[in-house]
Amino acid sequence: MSAIENTIEDSLQKTLQAQKEAYLDEGYVSYETRIDRLDRALSQVLKYQDEICEALISDFGHRSRDLSKLTDVAASVGPLKHAKKHLKKWMKNEKRNTMFPLGLLGARSRIEYQPLGVIGILSPWNFPVNLTFGPLASAFAAGNRAMIKPSEFTPATSSVIKKMLDEVFDETEVAVVTGGPEVGAAFSALPFDHMIFTGATSVGRHVMAAAAKNLVPVTLELGGKSPVLIGRSANLDQTADRVMMGKTMNAGQVCLAPDYLLVAEEQCDNLVELLKVKATAMFPTIKDNEDYTSVVNERHYQRLNSYLDDAREKGATIIPINPANEDFSDQKHHKIPPTLVLGATDDMLIMQEEIFGPLLPVRTYKEYREAINYVNSNPRPLGLYYFGHDAAEEAFTLTRTTSGGVTLNDVIMHITQEDLPFGGVGPSGMGSYHGFDGFKTFSHAKAIYKQSNKNIADMVGLKPPFGKKTKNAIKMQLK
Repeated sequence: MSAIENTIEDSLQKTLQAQKEAYLDEGYVSYETRIDRLDRALSQVLKYQDEICEALISDFGHRSRDLSKLTDVAASVGPLKHAKKHLKKWMKNEKRNTMFPLGLLGARSRIEYQPLGVIGILSPWNFPVNLTFGPLASAFAAGNRAMIKPSEFTPATSSVIKKMLDEVFDETEVAVVTGGPEVGAAFSALPFDHMIFTGATSVGRHVMAAAAKNLVPVTLELGGKSPVLIGRSANLDQTADRVMMGKTMNAGQVCLAPDYLLVAEEQCDNLVELLKVKATAMFPTIKDNEDYTSVVNERHYQRLNSYLDDAREKGATIIPINPANEDFSDQKHHKIPPTLVLGATDDMLIMQEEIFGPLLPVRTYKEYREAINYVNSNPRPLGLYYFGHDAAEEAFTLTRTTSGGVTLNDVIMHITQEDLPFGGVGPSGMGSYHGFDGFKTFSHAKAIYKQSNKNIADMVGLKPPFGKKTKNAIKMQLK
């Protein structure tokens, strides 16, 4: 380990230790303290909303201010307000049944939700504010302190996040650390009481391995290839409209973006034409369109173009939706128009990697079961989307597939429901948060049993010398 790496590790360890000591000194974390922390975070999101938008424009090259207000500002306000509204109910002790006959004799069982301590939050670049303040809302509601490492890919936004939180929180409550991969590696190796990482599956493996050295429990919000299954009963006009809205949001740089379509072969041509129409209605121009987001950097721009080059070389039909026939070889940003890829096969990179961009493979099936079989032959996705109005087919889809979450007759929208847990399964993640599920994720459900004043052990023969009462107790348990 280099001297610089040692310095980074020492600094992070000192911050973590200070937070742990402050947490222990504080003792019980009251409702009022939790509300105060949620309020301070909320006030900063509202105060800095315009600066957040400008930072995101700087980091992406171009990003719609309205999109940023929707997906980073408003989407951060929502979880904070939801936690405030429901916190009192969440904090209540949970009564549990006590085994017969102990309950009749006065014994009682309950669960108390206790803060874990210090939560490590590793947030990504695609929605850097929302995916910092969403987990932070759950951490604060549960009574924890937090250390946050935002992405180095969005340095201007990370700097704003740090300024926002440093302004109203002591470092022992919330600490934001910025820097490159070496800081991220040191951060993920810290002995937190829990860690949440949002990002690529490949990086998630490293985070989990680092956390394992200290047995730190992790919530991993990853990604994968979220499929859209289009039944023959689907309204294709509505389907095309909702798919293209989801696919072009943030230029497809969304962990839940539809990654490929599966449609009946006789409906494919009609669907493709409708996808073009819907994209054109939203974006009659793209290159200088304020509503259309740029790919975040040159690295990802080249990655996406390499997927197209690979697919083209292997026989796919590439259809850019470029209504104004603009030249994207000469631009000040990294914009890529919405692009359909027909005839994509499994040997193509675009069908092997999460796309995370405005490229959309369209595949066909003869029988609907083929679509289900294809989804199940691949790693379990973060999201799955079914379009159709066939109740039996919908039930078949839900029972025969496993995914982090599902939206029916739309895409992405299940993440907007704060009362639904958000998380992946298998390679798309583990654990969940949002709402009460987030409160529970960042809490320890402490089991508490209070014994009766009666001498239970003597009454039921639980202690030596064993005799008839013991045998009766055993017989009762074995009935």
